[in-house]
Amino acid sequence: MYIFKNAWKNIIRNKGRNILIGIIFIVIAASASISLAIRNSANSLINSYKESTDTTATITVNRDNMRQNMTPPSDSGEDSESNIEKISSEFKEASKISSDDIKNYADSKYVKSYYYSMSVGVDSDLTKVESSSGNEIGRGPHGMESSTDFTLTGYSSIDGMTNFINGTYKITSGEVFSDFEGNYAIINSELATQNNLKVGDSITFTDPNNSENTVTLEITGIYEDNDSTQKMSMFTSSANTIITNTKVVEDFSSKDDDLKVNTNPTFVLTSEKVLDKFSSELTSKGLSEYLTVSSNLDQVESATSTILNVKGFATTFLIITLIIGAIVLFVINMINIRERKYEIGVLRTIGMKKSLLCLQFISEIIIVSVAALLIGAGIGAASSVPVANSLLQNEITSSEEKVNEISSNFGHGPGGDRESSNMKFNKMSGNPNFKKIDNINALVNFKVLLELLGIGLVLTIISSASSMIAIQRFSPLTILKERS
Repeated sequence: MYIFKNAWKNIIRNKGRNILIGIIFIVIAASASISLAIRNSANSLINSYKESTDTTATITVNRDNMRQNMTPPSDSGEDSESNIEKISSEFKEASKISSDDIKNYADSKYVKSYYYSMSVGVDSDLTKVESSSGNEIGRGPHGMESSTDFTLTGYSSIDGMTNFINGTYKITSGEVFSDFEGNYAIINSELATQNNLKVGDSITFTDPNNSENTVTLEITGIYEDNDSTQKMSMFTSSANTIITNTKVVEDFSSKDDDLKVNTNPTFVLTSEKVLDKFSSELTSKGLSEYLTVSSNLDQVESATSTILNVKGFATTFLIITLIIGAIVLFVINMINIRERKYEIGVLRTIGMKKSLLCLQFISEIIIVSVAALLIGAGIGAASSVPVANSLLQNEITSSEEKVNEISSNFGHGPGGDRESSNMKFNKMSGNPNFKKIDNINALVNFKVLLELLGIGLVLTIISSASSMIAIQRFSPLTILKERS
């Protein structure tokens, strides 16, 4: 008890020096709490994004395998041209993915859900949208080239209509059909203008190989293509694209085996960790060597890169603050020890042990540091709230605007009844479902206080190191002789 009483008296006696040490601790504590709050906020946003954004897998062309197989072995007796024809034929057969194949691939413990699109070239009595040179503009949303006038693209569900979700397509009249079993369609506004079409009209399409194979669709909506990459084109690439459901495309193409159908499946996986296992499973189920499984993991990492940069900045700022603070405190305490050298000599001469003397000096710093850390934590907590709140509010506002924008893209106002149209926007792939955080004080919680306490303890030990070293080295008789 005597040690702590004496430590308190020394603190009162040397107010100026201890106030300076306290100010340094306050600055360090405030900076550390702000940095830790930003780190916690960044971690929360990143985890929220990853939890709300599904890991998706798609089937794409394995170009590496195709290139490797293009050149036949020298002892095979085949020339390159015939081998290329063989590879092309094999790839054409391998790329024919049916809905049954997709269901087979989706029947996996690694898959939560799936959706897909199918595109096929068709003809019609409609006037197609052409450029001034007469070249055909129509091309499917997946880049499918066709010698036909129009592209009929079907989706298995709302989740697969990513062009509407990301805002590339937006309904300007009517709405997207909610019945994925009926003969409904939505068309580009340029095609509608070219043919004087409106919502409620019916349009008929014909098999380019068989004029008796036809399908008639009712227009439920007219969309506008807002793709900013097509500024130099007179018409958009989707001008001759008609959007419907996969049942229409399947029924239509099943009557003609020669029709080329492009199928694009997407599988929503249970987690990012099962991607390799799912890829291996598809290979065992017969997926061609010319096809491979790709994912959206790169896009997820790219989407969180900005937040990761903020977190990295906060961490760097914290480390620099602690290093500078520790050096300054060490120097101040070293000066303090030199000034109190005679006091150390007297106490050692009257018989005080080195360990008790070290404890007294450490106690002085602990008392000052604890008081300063509490004040600094309060300042940091108050300052970190608006910083973290700004980060979170921007993300929440962005998320809410995105949901309303998607609702508008599908032909519904922000206040529309989404559930009645089976449009569960928050569950769509690629649209993060951020939950609004109301309790902003959770950012400066018990964990942060413990971390601040740990920081204070480390700084106390570092700053006390000079006094402990000096006390162990100082000889009381030598000190007293120098004094006299």
